[in-house]
Amino acid sequence: MIEYELLSATQAHQCLPQLGDVLQSCVKDGASVGFTDPNDRRAIDSFWKDKIYSLASHDCELLIARDNGFLAATVIINYCRTPNGRHRAEISKLLVHPQARRQGIARALMNRAEDRAWEKGISLLVLDTRSGDVASDLYLSLGWQIAGTIPCYARSIDNTLHTTTFMYKIKNPHR
Repeated sequence: MIEYELLSATQAHQCLPQLGDVLQSCVKDGASVGFTDPNDRRAIDSFWKDKIYSLASHDCELLIARDNGFLAATVIINYCRTPNGRHRAEISKLLVHPQARRQGIARALMNRAEDRAWEKGISLLVLDTRSGDVASDLYLSLGWQIAGTIPCYARSIDNTLHTTTFMYKIKNPHR
């Protein structure tokens, strides 16, 4: 059974090893999520420690999915804190552990993240994804729009440079 949670900084700290496992497994599986060495656990744990600090200062929120207790997926809502950008947030680290894929977890997490952002008064969401990835199709099916692409934007674990697609979603007033 899949269960979804919004984690506090304290709860995320308690899950630090599992959060690292999900990120590391996704990087090993070829995900373009900011890391090029899937064996650099120190960098992965450092990323999560920084995010936990951001959770504590309410700069972001972390939603997770558990599959029968196993931490299977994450998504982060990063809130813009500049005065001219408080209406927008960035979605990042939509990660589904390779063993938990093909169950609709990513779609459910994205729907929850969007609903959470809309509830908090956010009217514009943005994200970026490696062009051509399965995630692009997911985002498009959820009503996201392509803003543009940048070639040679992100390096993958095999040292290849990939094009990145930037996407956005504006709050639907009828949702």
